[in-house]
Amino acid sequence: MGATIVVLGGGVGGLVAANELRRQLHSGHRVVLIERNQHHAFAPGFLWLMTGRRRPDDIRRPLNQLLRRGLEFLPAEVLEIDTSRRRIRTSAGVLSYDFLVVSLGAELTPEAVPGFATAAETFYSFDGALRLLERLRSFAGGRVAVVIASLPYKCPAAPYEGAMLIAEYLRRRGLSAKVTVQLFTPEPQPLPVAGPRVGEAIRQLLKARGVEFYPLHQLTAVEPAVRRLLFANGSEVAYDLLVGIPPHRAPRVVTEAGLTNPVGWIPVDAHTLLTRDERVYAIGDVTVIPLPGRWRSDVPLMLPKAGVFAHAQGHVVAQRIAAEVNGRPSSATFCGHGYCMLETGQDFAGFAYGNFFAQPAPEVHLKQLGRAWHVAKVLFEKWWLAPVGVRRTLLQWFLEAGGKLYGVPVRL
Repeated sequence: MGATIVVLGGGVGGLVAANELRRQLHSGHRVVLIERNQHHAFAPGFLWLMTGRRRPDDIRRPLNQLLRRGLEFLPAEVLEIDTSRRRIRTSAGVLSYDFLVVSLGAELTPEAVPGFATAAETFYSFDGALRLLERLRSFAGGRVAVVIASLPYKCPAAPYEGAMLIAEYLRRRGLSAKVTVQLFTPEPQPLPVAGPRVGEAIRQLLKARGVEFYPLHQLTAVEPAVRRLLFANGSEVAYDLLVGIPPHRAPRVVTEAGLTNPVGWIPVDAHTLLTRDERVYAIGDVTVIPLPGRWRSDVPLMLPKAGVFAHAQGHVVAQRIAAEVNGRPSSATFCGHGYCMLETGQDFAGFAYGNFFAQPAPEVHLKQLGRAWHVAKVLFEKWWLAPVGVRRTLLQWFLEAGGKLYGVPVRL
């Protein structure tokens, strides 16, 4: 009798895990992907959607076009995860599993900060990016406040990219003399996990593009009626357009299942992605993985919530489950390597990469800006959204060749 492997969530990690499991297991075993949305959106493209560089259908596809043949897709809401009985209750019924992969991501909770939900636009969702585009198109001038509401948040470079791209968009509209773009964050520097050199490099990029940077600003409330931001350090800042990165949390169904730790995320083995429950793995933004080092004396470093890590973790989990189902050992482990194309405007991008598991602290490097990194991101977008049947090795070859040319390790 074949095994049933259930993957919860059709984001980056869930898609990779489900497709790889279907590829590695014979048809006698079931692989089921449960996802409530029937369309998949390429989240890095939200920045381009926000600035009119993409249309909605450029960055989303019907989810079933991205799945391997023989992979079962259940469009349903996950209502309960019962690890003791190994079953999932959904809006479409109950499903039992032999192995479970939780890839439900992080939910946005703008209501967690008083006034934020009614005042802030955001590019952290598909619909939010579309609304923000309309606001930017009609914006006549004033202060644009880009605010990271709380930690942790996914796509750690995105707020910095967003601020620079917003500044560029308004500059193209001829509003440079009428606009101030400010970025506020609770962090002591940009991307603390990347270290002081990368942080300082991003500070300089922001400055060169006219973005004012305000670290150590923890948002406590927004007063929409008077367009004012309140911070824990006592600062009060006026704004004309608020662009916010909302607070994040794990989905409630994950917490109710007892999978999360006291800070609200699923702890996993850093290398195998196993949870505390037998045959239950978790990957991507819903997890928490401690790293060597600290960014403040009382705050340890954590693996960033980023698609590149979810992608790699999906491969590892698929290999480990397939090996166990087939009765053979597996040496597949998550190594902590990651990279990111950092968009700065005018079709330029930097390339940050490194080993986040390095001792005594993560080793992250930022390559010089170039159009090649922007092109690589565009090509990755096209590859990722291509029907799975025609996705082949051309882009992988291109990125690996480019990585060798520029002296950086790039793997898909």
